[in-house]
Amino acid sequence: MEALTPHQRRVLEALQRFAAEGHAPSLDELAETLGLRSRGSLHKHIRALEAAGYVKPAQGRHRGIRLADDVLDSPVAEGTTGPGSWGSGTLPLLGRIAAGQPIEALANPEPVEVPPALRARGECYVLEVKGDSMQDAGILDGDWVVIESRSHARNGEIVVALIDGEEATLKRIEQTPEQVLLHAANPAYPPLTLVPEQLQIQGVLVGLMRRYSA
Repeated sequence: MEALTPHQRRVLEALQRFAAEGHAPSLDELAETLGLRSRGSLHKHIRALEAAGYVKPAQGRHRGIRLADDVLDSPVAEGTTGPGSWGSGTLPLLGRIAAGQPIEALANPEPVEVPPALRARGECYVLEVKGDSMQDAGILDGDWVVIESRSHARNGEIVVALIDGEEATLKRIEQTPEQVLLHAANPAYPPLTLVPEQLQIQGVLVGLMRRYSA
């Protein structure tokens, strides 16, 4: 089966929890569980999970969302690759993030030791940073950032932002009802100005780790 984006993994894990309770949730129930306001983006993730073979095709408007039969017996369905299913000292390294590029997802997420002080209460995962757009915030090329999986953020927080459903970036967010500004921490990169409909927040930075060469 295909590798999933961090947000698709979060949707899949929620469906797994519903399946363990013997319930196939509606789109509204799933959105409420995930704290999502946009049903459109959630619907797109469900379609992607269908295409990847994790979810059964919808057979009616009012039918619940059901996992594919073989997923229930697979390692993914057992929760071995999701952000919330790792050991107490590790989080999954799900991929690499570079400004203006899709997240480069790893086919087999690697476990990374993360101290509790660098985590948040919610589900977390790790991304490797590529590029220098956030260097003045102390985030350098090759760093590992710890991300709390969230669909909302406060102004001033550094977020993983998905733009137009395609490009991902790590930037500091500034939101108003009319527009969203994504600020780099490098004068070489001007702010990105978007309308709210263009943006999907996939997580918020809560920690950072750096490995030094010997």
